[in-house]
Amino acid sequence: MTSPDLQPSADLPPSADVVIIGGGIVGAATAFFAARAGLRPLILEARPALCSLTTPASTGAFRAQFDNAEEMALVREGIALFEQFAEVAGLPGYSIDLHRQGYLWLTTRPDYVAHQQQQVAQQHGWGLTDVEWLTGEEARTRFPYLAPEVVGARYRAGDGWLDVRKLTMGYVQASRATVCLNTAVTGFVLAGGRVQGVVTARGTVATERVVIAAGPFAAQVAGWAGVTVPLAPVARQKLIMPDVPEVPPHAPMTIDEDSGAHWRPALQGAYLLRTVPGLPAGPPLSDVPTRTDLVFDLLDPASPYSVARISPFWRAVWARNTSGWSVQAGQYAYTPDHRPFLGATPVVGLYLNCGYSGHGIMASAGGSRLTVDALTGALAPAANPFRLDRPLATREFDVL
Repeated sequence: MTSPDLQPSADLPPSADVVIIGGGIVGAATAFFAARAGLRPLILEARPALCSLTTPASTGAFRAQFDNAEEMALVREGIALFEQFAEVAGLPGYSIDLHRQGYLWLTTRPDYVAHQQQQVAQQHGWGLTDVEWLTGEEARTRFPYLAPEVVGARYRAGDGWLDVRKLTMGYVQASRATVCLNTAVTGFVLAGGRVQGVVTARGTVATERVVIAAGPFAAQVAGWAGVTVPLAPVARQKLIMPDVPEVPPHAPMTIDEDSGAHWRPALQGAYLLRTVPGLPAGPPLSDVPTRTDLVFDLLDPASPYSVARISPFWRAVWARNTSGWSVQAGQYAYTPDHRPFLGATPVVGLYLNCGYSGHGIMASAGGSRLTVDALTGALAPAANPFRLDRPLATREFDVL
């Protein structure tokens, strides 16, 4: 079954129980949980379509393997929802094209094996007991496409990916939110330190509750209310190869922890990425430029970042040079500690759901539920580990 076509509102409503700024997957998930809390949500999207900027530039992947218990809990909550989305959303037969094919993290460095094992032990301690550590030989037995240089792997079969557009539109349909497209927010109506309305290019909506779910634009939007949000938008590139016969269709997300390069099956080929620490932040962009140097970094076997390092069949793909490719770009909105900002701001009634630092697809459900709980008072600020005013400790860069 597919959901009914979305019918955006031609008119801007004069008021709403809660206004959600941003129509990507995080804004859609916010509407879903707001509706479940009994609120009447309004989604305002500046572009002509929902799910058309950052969300579709992702690989749609999700994994419970995290380096901290709080984010792990958010994602595990989301995975539980993804598994039964049609039932929970009240959309019988609706598919988000869920693939539970796993995440496989690989290293060719003997000195890194102990770190992998420590991560697995830590995750077991947090209740994620189905994560495995594998020797290189054990990994090659299960995944014969791996290079002989691989000496260690951590793997969870329950991780995977889904169709981000289908999930976004499912959230929106289930929420029954009013959706206004081509409706750029330009400011807020504030009185006595409280939000009273949202100003748009089409008029003003009266409301006492606003959630900023504007991805890389979230800090800019919050600034219009005088709220400082430390976000750093960083461009990320996705290489799309729609037809690569060598790609094993049932392979997991396959990640070279040493280089940050990773790939997963997609279409009749693969999506490939490389996470690069230390890239400079820039302004939020409505049109993120693509860079073809990513292609050669990932595909040329002579590159130290080549996916052929851990999966040698990519050498044949490079040598044959007949598989077409394209590049798609988006922006991760990084926070200083790479954890999202969820919940209240100093302006009463103004809330954040942003800063996922590349984890917005997988954490959209848990993060949005938590944001709505903060908005309704079901979650006390002191109990919220993702509040804006938390101590921002330095955190080791996460490869994905």
